Amino acid sequence: MSRDALVVGINTYDRLKSFNAPAADGEAIAQILQQYGEFRVTRLPAVKDKENETIRIGKQTKVSLTQLERAIVQLFKPDGKPPDTALLYFSGHGLRKNLGIQEGYLATSEVNPDAGNWGLSLQWLRRLLQESEVRQQIVILDCCYSGEVLNFAEADPGDRGKGRDRCFIAASRDFEVAFEDINSQHSVLTAALLKGLEPKQDRWVSNYTLVDLLNQEHHPFPQRPIFANSGEAINLTRKWNSSPVNSTVQISAICPYKGLSYFDCTEADANLFYGRTALTDELLEKVRSGNFLAVLGASGSGKSSVVRAGLLYQLKLGRRLSGSDTWQFKIFRPGINPLQNLALAFVESELSDIERASQLAKAEELIAKGAVGLGQLITAAQTQRIVLVVDQFEEAFTQCQDITKRQQFFACLLGALQRNDNKLCLIITMRADFFGKCLEQEYGGLAKKIQEHLVTVTPMIREELETAIIKPAEQVNLAVEPELVSQMIADVENSPGSLPLLQYTLTELWQQRTEERLTLTTYSKLGGVRGTLQTRATEVYESLSLEEQQATKRIFLELTQLGEGTEDTRRQVVQRDLVSSQYSEVVINKVIQRLADEKVVVTSTLSNQIAVVDVAHEALIRHWLLLRKWIEESRDILRQKRKIEAAAAEWRDRGKVKDYLFQGKRLTDAKIFQKEQAESLRLSNQAEEFIQASSRQKRNDSLQFIGFSLILPLIFLIYVTPGVIKQIEINLLWQTLDTVKGKEYSQARIQALEKLVQAGESLANKNFSGTNLRGANLIGANLIGANLSSANFSNANLSNANLSGAILINANLSVADLSNVNLSNVNLIGADLSAADLSGANFSYAILGNADLSYADLSYANFRSAYLSNAKNFTPEQVKSADGWEKAKYDEDFRAKLGLPPEPTK
Repeated sequence: MSRDALVVGINTYDRLKSFNAPAADGEAIAQILQQYGEFRVTRLPAVKDKENETIRIGKQTKVSLTQLERAIVQLFKPDGKPPDTALLYFSGHGLRKNLGIQEGYLATSEVNPDAGNWGLSLQWLRRLLQESEVRQQIVILDCCYSGEVLNFAEADPGDRGKGRDRCFIAASRDFEVAFEDINSQHSVLTAALLKGLEPKQDRWVSNYTLVDLLNQEHHPFPQRPIFANSGEAINLTRKWNSSPVNSTVQISAICPYKGLSYFDCTEADANLFYGRTALTDELLEKVRSGNFLAVLGASGSGKSSVVRAGLLYQLKLGRRLSGSDTWQFKIFRPGINPLQNLALAFVESELSDIERASQLAKAEELIAKGAVGLGQLITAAQTQRIVLVVDQFEEAFTQCQDITKRQQFFACLLGALQRNDNKLCLIITMRADFFGKCLEQEYGGLAKKIQEHLVTVTPMIREELETAIIKPAEQVNLAVEPELVSQMIADVENSPGSLPLLQYTLTELWQQRTEERLTLTTYSKLGGVRGTLQTRATEVYESLSLEEQQATKRIFLELTQLGEGTEDTRRQVVQRDLVSSQYSEVVINKVIQRLADEKVVVTSTLSNQIAVVDVAHEALIRHWLLLRKWIEESRDILRQKRKIEAAAAEWRDRGKVKDYLFQGKRLTDAKIFQKEQAESLRLSNQAEEFIQASSRQKRNDSLQFIGFSLILPLIFLIYVTPGVIKQIEINLLWQTLDTVKGKEYSQARIQALEKLVQAGESLANKNFSGTNLRGANLIGANLIGANLSSANFSNANLSNANLSGAILINANLSVADLSNVNLSNVNLIGADLSAADLSGANFSYAILGNADLSYADLSYANFRSAYLSNAKNFTPEQVKSADGWEKAKYDEDFRAKLGLPPEPTK
């Protein structure tokens, strides 16, 4: 392994105060790196010592900017092959330029800030490190105010997860002077570095063990080194007079794998947690630079493990972020009562039962006050920072069914984040498929907050999987056959939610190990991942109730794609499509939650935040005997079911026009299937709606034939009752709507709609997106949940209509009469409401971002909890004519115009 170091010690300056220590500091560092680290050291400034014919750092020699730049380039971007490890040590003046943009510099001898010459830019160094191919990079700065000079936004090149290991150390914080040690010729930092770098035994000193020593050192000066480490440990020095001691744990009775459990924030678990170094580095960086972090991923992707055994454990060690070992850490799950569990997180575990009860009562009293109370708990904590982790955040939706408690919980957490002292750092882990739940209501901006601070847990790459298999085994002197590693990776690579299954299989292998060795033979006997997995799936199935077992059978059959001359494969299904009249949404969601918790299915979301379900591994479909039995028994029925549901999906995607409905024998066969399979493989709700629409169209066609026949007019007049005639008229009106498509204006469509509303027909959940309904008279219409995005309702009369939950994005409602309309939970983003009559309308929880409200009548409208941020062309006078206007959300400048106090700052 090639190891290069550039050691710089500048004593002499033209216009700044000269030093005595940097040259001695640099020379001492250079010698210890050569003696114990096998570094090839370049000194700057370099002079020849005539007494012993060696090169040393010159005490009076100057260093120019050009010399320093060239030397650093040669270190990190040489003309030839770069070294494996490169170390830059600088001792001298550090400068900070603050002219509009803050910039840090390493001062060379000729610097003259008055003339614009500041020295070497750390932003330049950052770009150089980004482009460098050196895998292990160390930068140590021993200069005054180096904590400010070592601004990580400038000097830290980032690029986490690209196989690089980095170490940054600075002498002091940004407000501190770096001192020389009274009892030494060296500075405080370098004296500590020399002590830490000198090996005491035949074992490597790494950047992490060096940081441990810096954390333990206590100096009489108000100076504390700061540091940031990322990646794996970087070996620095070691005694070379004997072979290294094998430090591997000799206790093979300890299983180094976790089965289906997560890795926790303990030394035992963290020492066995491998393969997530890059992701842990990314999380550490987010915590260092912000106060909120959302870790999302598929079930079984390792979210809890990387947060607990990766992020939290590293923060507690304090090796990667300066001072993080002094922080307080509180972790909890929401459960049924999230606020109570939040309060419980602030109760000390080592107290007696009576003391804990007393402390819990006080914590609950404060938490009941919401964000203010939580803020008081945080303020009272005697620590620089509190890291509050809400693990399995989705429990706020799955277990807490009280929406008021849920909203209070979210408001409490998000409100506490608005502190300006950065004392609270909130971290949540959540299954990705639950992000859509965060969008269902405003929830105080929760969804937006998550999107802005999101880290997604992606599947491990091949190298990470190999590390996760081999490294834990090495900790307990357990051998793993290379052939076994290759086969296991091939079996789980690119499979969602595979990590618990991998750990489960490894645990089974350990229990059946032979001569402290994991073998491919044993793995084959177990049936590999698929064998252990199907055993697990059967155990989970048998633990369910009879109703849940029946729902599980339906779910797995739906998750199976039948092969046509090929093997059956897995099939991703939209979760809501699993709901039927036989299995309610509550039952389906409950069963999927259990199956996901047991790692036999994986839940995630599509790009449009729709929840989808997938099997944890395709081996379930191919080798789980119980599922194979279900499939073979139902194969023909499944094929017929899929054809009907595929036709229903096409009908939906084509706008539900009649041309795509079933007719004749196809309709008859579908209705027979629907009846025969009512108790087993019931059709989806969408498919049943499709059959009903097809049947209704068949009746319409028959009634039309009767109504317009020239042969039987007398029979029609005698036998057709008024009720039948009315239904015929209504069916013809619906047919008119289906016929008149497109965005163009149609008087026939307007008249049909008006007559349907007058007849009391519901327009709920209908799709009118992009439709031109200018001037329509829809007084009292039921438009709950209707899609009216980009529709033209200008001059329309919608008074007393119910638009609750409707989508009105970019709709044109100018000059429309919307008096007394129910617009609660309506999305009105970008809607044109200019000159509209909105008097008495209910806007509670409506979203009016970018909506045009110019000249709109808002008198007596309900604005409580309405969201008007980014709404335009409205005045304080308009708003104040509404009820509850002070409870709505506005931009800060408009709040000031209304005379409202500003929202609390984050």
